[in-house]
Amino acid sequence: MTDEPTDNSDSEHHRSISGDTPADESKENIVHFNPWRDFNDAAPQIDVFGDEPDPEQIAQFMQVVFGYSDGLIPVRSFIDKGQGIDGRPHNIWLEADQAAPEKMATFATWASREGAAVYVIPGTVAATGQAKAAEVLQMQTVVVDLDTGDIAAKRAHLERHLGAPTMVVESGGVTPEGQRKCHVWWALTEPAEGDDIARVCRLRGDIAAKVGGDMHFRSAHQPIRVAGSVYYKNSLKTLVRIVELNADLERDLIEFTEAVTDMPPAPGISLQPEFNHPDKPAMDDVLVTPVREGAQDDWSRFEGASAAIGYFIRMVHEGRLSKDEGWEGICGYNAAMLRPQWPVERLKRESERLWERHVEKYGPPLIRLDSGAPGPDEMPAFTLGALLDDQSPMPEDIIAPRVLTPGGLLVLGGAPKVGKSDLLISWLVHMAAGVPFLGFTPPRPLRIFYLQAEIQYHYLRERLKQIALPPEVLAAARDTFVATPKLKMLLDNEGSVQVARAVQTAFPDAPVDIICVDPIRNLFDGGPDGGGENDNTAMMFFLKERVEVLRDHIDPDCGVILIHHTKKLNKQQVKDDPFLALSGASALRGFYTSGLILHRPDEDASERKLEIELRNGPALPPKLIDKVDGQWVEINPMNERLVRQEVGAKQDAERDRKRDVILDILFEEAVAGRLYTTMQFAEAFENKSGLGSKFTIRERLSVLATKGHIKFLRDGAKFGYPKVRSRFGYLCVKGMHFRPEEHVDPETGEICETAVPVLPSHYKCQLSGVCMDVENPSVWVYPETGAGGKSASLTPKSEA
Repeated sequence: MTDEPTDNSDSEHHRSISGDTPADESKENIVHFNPWRDFNDAAPQIDVFGDEPDPEQIAQFMQVVFGYSDGLIPVRSFIDKGQGIDGRPHNIWLEADQAAPEKMATFATWASREGAAVYVIPGTVAATGQAKAAEVLQMQTVVVDLDTGDIAAKRAHLERHLGAPTMVVESGGVTPEGQRKCHVWWALTEPAEGDDIARVCRLRGDIAAKVGGDMHFRSAHQPIRVAGSVYYKNSLKTLVRIVELNADLERDLIEFTEAVTDMPPAPGISLQPEFNHPDKPAMDDVLVTPVREGAQDDWSRFEGASAAIGYFIRMVHEGRLSKDEGWEGICGYNAAMLRPQWPVERLKRESERLWERHVEKYGPPLIRLDSGAPGPDEMPAFTLGALLDDQSPMPEDIIAPRVLTPGGLLVLGGAPKVGKSDLLISWLVHMAAGVPFLGFTPPRPLRIFYLQAEIQYHYLRERLKQIALPPEVLAAARDTFVATPKLKMLLDNEGSVQVARAVQTAFPDAPVDIICVDPIRNLFDGGPDGGGENDNTAMMFFLKERVEVLRDHIDPDCGVILIHHTKKLNKQQVKDDPFLALSGASALRGFYTSGLILHRPDEDASERKLEIELRNGPALPPKLIDKVDGQWVEINPMNERLVRQEVGAKQDAERDRKRDVILDILFEEAVAGRLYTTMQFAEAFENKSGLGSKFTIRERLSVLATKGHIKFLRDGAKFGYPKVRSRFGYLCVKGMHFRPEEHVDPETGEICETAVPVLPSHYKCQLSGVCMDVENPSVWVYPETGAGGKSASLTPKSEA
């Protein structure tokens, strides 16, 4: 992939400048450089057919790459491949000062006579002998190595999105398509130091990924050819030349980072990592190709071992192999393919080095655990005295009171269409906002990852918009509640890898507090035997090998919520033990720390009951909940019928029917020109319209008068009725009119109706039951307590 040595692909010679060889071996390759000393006493041999180093271009290169830097420049020369000659590498360290270009030109001239290429690490270090990534102190450029594909198109893409580069260097190599390989440089306004060096390296890697460049430049210590030196490779001798120089163009690191972030991949470029090098055998060939020492093969032992180790490291890092399996694979390759094989100590040292480098580049690994969560080295056990004497504070609940504790598992079950998802989303959004919900309280806004496999994206966003949630709750939970659209996957090992990465991507700065899986059925993995949810062994495998392992990898203290369906039980079974309704194996109930069951006590009523079972805290009473104005609220259980609920509901409905019938009759009778006192109405309509006896009707009238649905008129003279001496008077309902009369409008000829309203003069006091004067007959007022608010909307059908 590159003309210069790389971390994993070059021969063992590269390790000397990286500081990875033993101290004695490294010292043999260090040249104590004197710019006035000639490295060869023989007369110089001039190659009339080749190029010589160009001091002017070397000076230009050194100014762009090191002009602002302080410290020592690691320089390396080695014999390019394909010349038929051998030679060991030479490493020197030049002071980054005004004399550096002249010293570099002298060193390049000597290297040219030896047939050696010249490289530098484009950064400075503090002391001679240092060249590791962690030892780089300053870097003042960003570079990308274009060595494959359509070089011209890639350069055009870079310039279109990142602007003109400070310098373009043709490295000397030529692609199979005949295009010249090149290095594209952007100089920074000031050298990067400290954490900014890691940012520069990430930029180099991101640019390479988006245009198909050399990905090895993610490493700070990756060396690169010096412009103005000579390229010797495969019997080709040519100058590494600067083909474009804009020395005054410098970029601010932050602005340049934004430009790189906004740059799209070049056409035909995939951002999926590509680990195989076109100049190397494919990985499948590497793993089965024997390699002998002494450079007898094109593929050296170091290159083969590095590639194989890198392959197994990636498999372990991505969770496709356990650490033990990865180490076995590395040892197997060493024994079978390296002739002779490496010592185990060297193999282990190289594996650890590459592992640290891989983790540094790609972040924390996802380790697959083949036998569940790792157990402690020693089993903890405590005496009674130790437990009693421990006065340390209890861990803070994730959801109080003890509903979800650190590392706990909560199972929410319910029948289909009972409202589980609606209740769950409302609950989770409140927790993400840090707001109590139905008596469940978070200590702060929680970070929640909602892994759901039922609702597709567009319908998920529609449901979230339809759920009535307070605006302040939605605003507080915008960034702390993260949900997936419907997933088509199992929570097996590969699925666990994807979920873990998604969670870490969603919350990169702080660990997640709650992972919610909705529902178990759609993501269930029963293990190698493929058991279902009703199989205890399969359920335990899913809980221990999938759910617990995923939680322990992400954060052992985070809580897990599993959503599950319930099976059909009769009402007596649900009443006796509601948690028997959970579908599947009984192992689930014995495993969770908290259980919640949502069900309808009465299928004809809207109320739901939430049963609660806790392992880590005192028992909580069931909650009676319902949706009012689109929001879930808790209903006072004192208002709930405890016995003969179905009979009571029927009686309530019958009383409501009689109320409506009585109000309609009074309204219609007034239209017909008839008014009634309480006794006269009861006697007149006994056994009519299902109202029952006159005593039943009188009781209903008394109740309706107390609730404000019926009021009274003492003096009926206006309507041709005498003034009554009874306690109350004629019955009156809201909107009542007396015998409308028709007349013709003399101007328009329209037939109009005029009706005299029947307005009350007295009402029955709700508290004392005495007859009291109405203050304003035109305004119908209901009592402030009781059913007044609800009854205010009742209007006789005839009026409507």
